[in-house]
Amino acid sequence: MNILVTGNHGYIGTVLTSVLLEKEYDVVGLDIDYFKDCFLEPVEDAFPQINTDIRTIESSDVEGFDGIIHLAALSNDPLGELNPGLTEEINYQGTVNIARLAKKAGVKRFVYASSQSMYGISDTENELDEDDSEKNPVTAYAKTKWEAELELKKMHSNDFVVACFRPSTVFGASPRFRSDIVYNNLVACAYTIGKIEILSDGSPWRPVVHVKDVCQAYISGLEAPPELVGGKAFNVGIPEGNFTVKELAEAAQRSVPGCDLVFLNEHTDPRTYRVSFRRILSELKDYFQPEYDLDRGGMELVDYFDKVNFTEKDFRGRTCNRLAQLKFLQENHSINNQLRFSSNEI
Repeated sequence: MNILVTGNHGYIGTVLTSVLLEKEYDVVGLDIDYFKDCFLEPVEDAFPQINTDIRTIESSDVEGFDGIIHLAALSNDPLGELNPGLTEEINYQGTVNIARLAKKAGVKRFVYASSQSMYGISDTENELDEDDSEKNPVTAYAKTKWEAELELKKMHSNDFVVACFRPSTVFGASPRFRSDIVYNNLVACAYTIGKIEILSDGSPWRPVVHVKDVCQAYISGLEAPPELVGGKAFNVGIPEGNFTVKELAEAAQRSVPGCDLVFLNEHTDPRTYRVSFRRILSELKDYFQPEYDLDRGGMELVDYFDKVNFTEKDFRGRTCNRLAQLKFLQENHSINNQLRFSSNEI
């Protein structure tokens, strides 16, 4: 099966392509390469690469593939708020365009990397499910993910199977590691400076899931029968996969024995939500069997940090922080204010 992975030079994409190759898929990557050089250890692609902007993708870029896993996006809320208009252009218009081209080219499967951020701020009495829970996106990133899902589901057909996956906040080791997402940040903070400081009281809820389990979910969108995944959205997480920030911090502390944990209670974080994973754990049980809990994932991170000699400079620098990397590229005039590379760089 010949698979195109967009955004393959990102945090998840780097792991996903490795997993696909292990499963003997034929892989091609497509990426604009904002983050190509943001790695903690050298990464060499063992597959062909298309270096292009998702906004200017052409029909020839998607021809000849059996499936596409579409990760390419401005990839979190702070990045999305950098320029909401650009977020719309890349995350929504770019997604709809590549899907239309793919359908016209005869691609059979389209797996979309969506987001739980579309649920927005919610009460935590009930776990949020895919269809019945209100969507209340409050950021440009969240809005574009929800809008793109709606358009993609309209394109779903027997010949073009669309599956949308909404991961919890992702954690875990990757050569293109990110320290700007919650559990990664906590473990990295504990490892590099020996202290975790939580600005809130630790009560907000955060669902989290390991990067390899997310990859497994995306691949289930390729492998499961169309009647199980077609036209559907799936929250991606593990059994009992909702945690308070306090629980996440305590797990990070267990990963790095001896580190300090302090709750500063300086402000109340309004972002709190709990998500239901019943659909993916029941309907896709033969294709999605998550393997990582917080403790296993935390130990893996510590082992990885040991392997790559991870430092506080790495933790706080642009290599592991996506917004800092984009600002660096802009300040050095590698990309303009529309996030487009100069003509000699792409």
